[in-house]
Amino acid sequence: MLLLAMDTATPAVTVALHDGEAVVASSSRVDARRHGELLLPAVDRVLQEAGLTLDAVTGLVVGVGPGPYTGLRVGLVTAAAFSSALGVPVHGLCTLDGLAYASGIDGPFAVATDARRKEVYWARYDDFRTRATDAAVDRPADIAEALAGLPVVGAGALLYPEAFPDARDPEHQSAAALAALAAEKLAAGDAGAGETGGFLDPLPMYLRRPDAQVPKNYKVVTPQ
Repeated sequence: MLLLAMDTATPAVTVALHDGEAVVASSSRVDARRHGELLLPAVDRVLQEAGLTLDAVTGLVVGVGPGPYTGLRVGLVTAAAFSSALGVPVHGLCTLDGLAYASGIDGPFAVATDARRKEVYWARYDDFRTRATDAAVDRPADIAEALAGLPVVGAGALLYPEAFPDARDPEHQSAAALAALAAEKLAAGDAGAGETGGFLDPLPMYLRRPDAQVPKNYKVVTPQ
C-alpha cells in the first residue's frame, strides 16, 4: 500500500505519503490564497523525500471539506486527475475527521474550522476516531451552548475564544493524519462508505453557496 493524501479545504495546503504502516513523507504550508500554486510542488516534494515516483502510488486520499469553494476544489480535481492517470481509487474523507484524528482526544469533543463570514464548519466527536454528527456550518454563538464544556479542536476554536474557551491543537489540517486514518480504515476493512466517519465520494462538501457569485444585473458600459 502506498497512499498519497492531500487536503486543500482549509488554509493548509497539505500532502503526505503513507505506506500502510507509517507516514513516509509529508509537507504542509498554510496559505489561504495559493492552493493551486502550492499543491503540485508539495506532491513533488513528498515523492522526492520518499525516493518514489507517482506511479508507485496505489491509492489516493483527499479531504472533501467542508471548505470554501475555490480552495477545496483544487485538491479534489488534482486527486481525480491522478486517479484517472494512474488507474487507482480515490478515498474521500471529511476534512474535520483528519483534525479529529490528529488530536488524539479519547472522549467527547468537537472540531471547528474557519468558514469565513463569521461562521465555522464543525462537528461533534465521541473520540478521535468516531464522528457523532454530520458536518455543519453555523455562527459560533449559535452553537456555543450545545458545545459548552467540550474541548474544541481547530482554527475555528482559536478564532472565537468567547464561544469555545477550551480550544485545542491541532490548529490546521494535516494530510499525514488524514492518510493515517485512511490506512487504518482500509487495513480494518472499515470503509463505511457514506456513513458518518466513513469514506465518502470524492465530491466537494460545500454546505453553502460560494462567496463569489455572478452579479444578477449587469451595468451597461458601452454606447447604445
